[in-house]
Amino acid sequence: MNTLILTQDDVRSLLNMKDTIAEVETAYKSFNSGEVIQPPIMSIILPDLNAETDIKSSYSASTEMICVKSAPGYWDNVKKYNMPTLFATINLFDGKNGFPVCIMEATLITGIRTGAAGGVSVKALARKDSRVVGIIGAGNQARMQLRAIKLVLPITTVKVWSHIPSEMESYKKDMEAELGVQVIPCDTPETAVIGSDIIVTVTPGNKPIVMDEWVKPGTHICAIGADVEGKQELDVKLFSRAKVVVDSKMQCTTGGETLNAIKAGIITADDIHAEIGEVLLGKKTGRTSDEEITIFDSTGMSVQDNATAAGIYKRALEKSIGLSIKFV
Repeated sequence: MNTLILTQDDVRSLLNMKDTIAEVETAYKSFNSGEVIQPPIMSIILPDLNAETDIKSSYSASTEMICVKSAPGYWDNVKKYNMPTLFATINLFDGKNGFPVCIMEATLITGIRTGAAGGVSVKALARKDSRVVGIIGAGNQARMQLRAIKLVLPITTVKVWSHIPSEMESYKKDMEAELGVQVIPCDTPETAVIGSDIIVTVTPGNKPIVMDEWVKPGTHICAIGADVEGKQELDVKLFSRAKVVVDSKMQCTTGGETLNAIKAGIITADDIHAEIGEVLLGKKTGRTSDEEITIFDSTGMSVQDNATAAGIYKRALEKSIGLSIKFV
């Protein structure tokens, strides 16, 4: 038996947002159908090197695959070695016999499956007449989120804020050309948030950026950037008047926006309405009125990587893409 090797270029040729949204939706449903084994995230922290490596793993009965993703982040690489800061790799193993069927570059996968998660939440929880999106952050993930949202709702206007003005200008130019939406750079996060039907937060911030009083009834919030303990983008008071849906209760009560609200005494873990897979399966309700505020707290799960990588592997075999080697 051979093992398939997929480079970043190979993976790029096999990835698209439409397929990834469908794969991530299936992953969430599998997770809440008892078909997934997903151990806690393991991290190797190297403070002297300004580096960390996160390892996420899972087994999914829907893909019949074991997925192990390692993501080393060395934040001084650019200045020290003129190298990228992040290198991610996924190993896929056949769940039936453990054979290593594929090794693939995973930096692109992480970005697109995170964007797809926001799209899935918008499809499930946002008002269907939502047309205006406010985005906090203007980097790569802000692009991924908008691509996903545009696929599930006919949005027309995007208000974007970043503390780096040049990022906003690039974002406007790129997204208007690609998606045909109006992008309005904003001087303050308040301007980006007020009047928006959907709010997306995609910064590495560690203090509130989106304040409670700016958010109107009926808004859906995709909380993406604050994925570990210590990060924060939302005013915790928002949680007191929102329906809170998470990707994983275990992860979101130990890191991310929901943990911040729990620590502040605004909510308890029991106040979390549902995991997103429960909503998608119809086990829990989604939005029940046009006045309801919904928050989707996403910390990122291995099962998303599993489903996305399995889809890439399948398409690679169909199209004869990649290098096949005798590994064992």
